[in-house]
Amino acid sequence: MTKVMVHSGNVEGALRKLKVDKDGSRAKLKERTQGYLKPGVKRRNAKKEGIINTRRRNARENRYN
Repeated sequence: MTKVMVHSGNVEGALRKLKVDKDGSRAKLKERTQGYLKPGVKRRNAKKEGIINTRRRNARENRYN
């Protein structure tokens, strides 16, 4: 279960933080609860993840060049 800490009574900020899915934890949770995924869906998800990882890697490399 995901937990979000509320600081200084800032409930709106905590909700915004909860809705933002930066690490993909909600997507992974959804995938686990649904169980079976069709092979085509798995392939598309893997391709999307690979593209994101490549972009991140390129961004990190370009920062230092």
